[in-house]
Amino acid sequence: MNDKDLIAAAQTARSAAYAPYSKYTVGAALLTRSGRVFSGVNVENASYGLSICAERVAVFKAISEGERDFEAIAIVTQNGGMPCGACRQVLSEFSLDTRVLVADVTGAYQQWRVRDLLPASFGPASLTR
Repeated sequence: MNDKDLIAAAQTARSAAYAPYSKYTVGAALLTRSGRVFSGVNVENASYGLSICAERVAVFKAISEGERDFEAIAIVTQNGGMPCGACRQVLSEFSLDTRVLVADVTGAYQQWRVRDLLPASFGPASLTR
């Protein structure tokens, strides 16, 4: 799957976002090394702390289906907003080399690696036994 197709999948997912409070809808599409794509949307809650980001929804769906190797994630918002720190940390758990494509609704996008978005990250190797 090419980058534009992955971004289109995230844009399609975005239409299902539940954001009645912020009105800031987000769609994500996570491409695994096996070629599967898992979508995610942000889901807000009246108790704001219980809301969840689109990126984590996509990652958790993939994990629950047995996928652990990620190639890329596309994130689409109205204005090309970046993933939050919690999403960056969750992505770093699985690979610092995962490509992160951040797009706005026109399809214009920028690309990074997780390692670029979360330098000096805390991960499994940081734990001592």
